Formats: sequence, C-alpha cells, structure tokens
Amino acid sequence: MSQYFGDHIKIALLQISPCKTAEENLEKGIQYCKKARESGADIALFPEMWSNGYHIYGRPVREWKEEAVSVDSDFVTGFGRLARELNMAIGITLLEKYGNAPRNSLVLFDRFGKQKFVYAKVHTCDFDAEHHLTPGDDFYVTDLDTESGEVKVGAMICYDREFPESARILMLKGAELILVPNACPMEINRLSQLRTRAYENMTAIATCNYPETVPDCNGGSSVFDGVAYLSDSEGSRDTCILQADGREGIYIAELDLEQLRNYRNHEVHGNAYRHPKKYGILVKTKIDKPFIRNDYRE
Repeated sequence: MSQYFGDHIKIALLQISPCKTAEENLEKGIQYCKKARESGADIALFPEMWSNGYHIYGRPVREWKEEAVSVDSDFVTGFGRLARELNMAIGITLLEKYGNAPRNSLVLFDRFGKQKFVYAKVHTCDFDAEHHLTPGDDFYVTDLDTESGEVKVGAMICYDREFPESARILMLKGAELILVPNACPMEINRLSQLRTRAYENMTAIATCNYPETVPDCNGGSSVFDGVAYLSDSEGSRDTCILQADGREGIYIAELDLEQLRNYRNHEVHGNAYRHPKKYGILVKTKIDKPFIRNDYRE
C-alpha cells in the first residue's frame, strides 16, 4: 500500500522547441529540467518524442527510423542520472529503437533515477507516418516516489487521448495522475477531450505540447485536476488549473492531492457506478460502415 507524505505536488510541463539532433535535445532537456527543479517541480514532463522533436512527417521513413534510440542509450539514461541528481521525477519521451519498427515512447524515472515504466503509444496515427511505428500493447500505472510523496501515475500519448478507453483503463488501474506528452494543435475539441477524461475518471491529467514555433503545434499545455465539485461551493468548478499560451517555457501546476483523493472517495464518477457486465460490445473487434478504413491494423 502506498504511503502519502505530501498534499501537493508540482508538475513542470516543458513546452520547449527541439534542436536538430538527439545530443542537442539531451543538453537542452537537461538545462530545462534543472530550471524546473529550481522552480520547485516534483515531476518534469517533455512533449512527445523529444529525442527527435517528433520530426517524422515530410521525410523518408528510413531516414527518421535511423534516429531511433534505445531505452538504455545515453540519451535516456542521461535523464535517469539527472532525475537522481535533481531529486525530481522525469518523464522523457523518445523515438524508441524497437525490433523492425520503432515505438513512440515515454520513459518515467522517479527521483532516485529508477525506471518506473516504459510506455509505448497504443493508438498510433496509422492514417499517416505513424503507420511505420510499432504500437504499444498495454497501459501502465506505478507508484511514483516524489519529494512531496507518492502518487499513482499512468501515461498516454497524444492520439491516445481521443479514445476514452485509454484513460478509463488507467483509472481502473488506480491512476491519480495521467501524464500526456503531445505534439499537435491543442484547440477547443482536443482540450475538451482532456477535460472530459479528467472529469469522468476523477483523475488529474497533465499534457505537455510543443510551443507555437514548432510546425503544427501551438503550445496550450494544460493540467486538469479532475475535481468538478467542492463541498463548500455551489455548482461546478473549472477543473483547468493550468493553461499555457503558445510561447516556449516551463509551465508549473500545483496539484492538490488531498483534495483529489477526498473527492475520489465520495463522488459518483470513476468506477463507482459502472456496469461492466453490460459493456460486452466494447471488446468486439468487428468494424462496420462508416468506420471501415483500409489502413487499420490491430
């Protein structure tokens, strides 16, 4: 059983633009992690596929596949050592070398530099360049040790947010906080997806996007705390506790874990009143019109 020592944790969203090489991204990432720690962050999160800046579009597939790095590479292990040095958890993202086709992955280190999980994006964008990636096959939740105490953390990546099953599974596995590396325009509908995933699962969701200087991105990194109602207030509250603008920078949100846990103990969402025995159709694999796509893969 987890022991909770702190009531608040600070999450740093590193909304920063990539450099030209993985080595340069390592150095820039290190500097921004240090700045985040100086600001009191307990967790630092990078945008999607930081190792090569998610630069897989408009390029020959063979070219960007060669940029993949392994989870035991200097790029990844460098952030593990940094996590230990800074006493801060780090969620570093990469184009992961994996079999015959790389993965779009997040490696989460705790503040001791221990690797807690490697999550590979399950819902790859198979209608475009990500068709050449290997999809992940599961969602993970871990007890993450931060200086402010333990928190149950899960992860999903970008397009995963568009499937309610992703966050639902993480909630069922106990996630209190979901980390979401991202690389796309965060407009009203995508932000609404995040707000909804947080609301319906009573989980906090922290999303880190690239700034507006990166093509097809616009910043807008966010944190939704998932607490829609307070006992001493009428009506609902805005669950968005952080909304970044488009500029490059470090955006820090303070998550009230005591408030979230109290809310989860008595409110009606999450797993309180579900009827899973009636949901059998959700695991049927048949796809009918109008949703048949020739590029779909299991």
